[in-house]
Amino acid sequence: MNRQLSKLLGVLLVLVLVLVGCSNGSSSETDSSDGEGNGKLAYEAWKEKDPTDIEGNLTVITQRTDIVDTVFQEYKDQFNEKYPNVNVSFEALTDYGGEIMPRMQTEDYGDVQFLPVELPIADIPNFFEPLGELAEMEESYYGVEERAVDGTVYGIPIAMTYTGIIYNTAVFEEAGVTELPKTQEDYIAGMKKVKENTDATPLYTNYAAGWPLTQWEGAVTTTAGDVDYYNVDMLDDETPFDPGDPHYDHYKLMYDLAEQGLIEEDPLTTDWEASKVRMNNGEIATMVLGSWALQQIQDAGENGENIAIMPYPTNADETIFSLGADLNISINKHSKNKEAAFAWVDWFIHESGYAEVEGGGISAYKEVELPAELQEAQESGATFSTLTPSPDEKQGLLDEIDKESEVGLWLEPEKQKLIEAAIGNRDLSYDDIMNDWNERWKNAYEKETSE
Repeated sequence: MNRQLSKLLGVLLVLVLVLVGCSNGSSSETDSSDGEGNGKLAYEAWKEKDPTDIEGNLTVITQRTDIVDTVFQEYKDQFNEKYPNVNVSFEALTDYGGEIMPRMQTEDYGDVQFLPVELPIADIPNFFEPLGELAEMEESYYGVEERAVDGTVYGIPIAMTYTGIIYNTAVFEEAGVTELPKTQEDYIAGMKKVKENTDATPLYTNYAAGWPLTQWEGAVTTTAGDVDYYNVDMLDDETPFDPGDPHYDHYKLMYDLAEQGLIEEDPLTTDWEASKVRMNNGEIATMVLGSWALQQIQDAGENGENIAIMPYPTNADETIFSLGADLNISINKHSKNKEAAFAWVDWFIHESGYAEVEGGGISAYKEVELPAELQEAQESGATFSTLTPSPDEKQGLLDEIDKESEVGLWLEPEKQKLIEAAIGNRDLSYDDIMNDWNERWKNAYEKETSE
């Protein structure tokens, strides 16, 4: 009996340890006190300290290998003007997700970093420090709800990006396009003027690079004119590529422009890096891209002042720039320098200016003014909004249907097929392709919703 009792007590002890371990790994408040026993969470306690009292050695991991030795060093100097006793060092990863995920099996993944998109959202609390309560933070920040867990925020987007049409103002002026096109018909008419009156390519698709064609998907909400369309309405539509549907109308513009010869003369030989220089030089009028590309094209030559961005043309009653979150800045749950880490996150979001310049978007902090070109768009009636999230019971369904159908909303093969058909390299009409997408989508929809 004593031996059996000992075994039973041993099993119970193991169970207790396991339960304690699970509790420590999942609680949003564990390891979040200010270290002085007063029960405050770390994200509340650090704010009460004078900046000169915050100290420590801080390792910030970034994906920006291109500016880690230049712009980020300037950030460090500016940060130290306010927090002189924090020693900041940077580490840049070429393949951020591929390199950070293995390191998270240890505690060595920096003090400040980004939430890797490869990590399931439910697992975020096991690795990252709470930054605040969602109910409070979503009043001040865009996008914090996207990777929140159980009402707690673990990351703030370093920028909110949007998709539109980047254009050369000098080319528009030379072509006689005196007003920014608002509808798809206006846009096609404007591109015809570019072709007739200038030597510039009206629309450069970057077909050969492939991935730039995926940027068009980011503007579907603008075509729809409804933030509910993508994550709500589309989930109840077995055939979302019928005439009159947002996706049908959206990609019809791509097809029509190619069919009417308003794109590059030889799409098979396009070059992404060269296209940025050519657009800066006035050899290209427009490209459909995310806002992240605006700065790159402005910096690609001596005519950056001629490069601007306008809303994707739409026939909807309301012009919507749908905002998407870039990577979310976060704090290592195991960091020994959490106060310094909170200080860096707060400064980076509110004072660095990264979002508007290097991030190619707008700040996640709602009180920051929009860039001048976007203020003009707003004054003309455009609105900026995040998408309505999918209902809890349908989270991930759109991606599952898309993957099963192989339509590839965010992939390039089907977009390349559209251009090939439009320029006569495939014996397919636009409706042939849309009917094919519908059939594949419906089969995938039925499979994924019946499981």
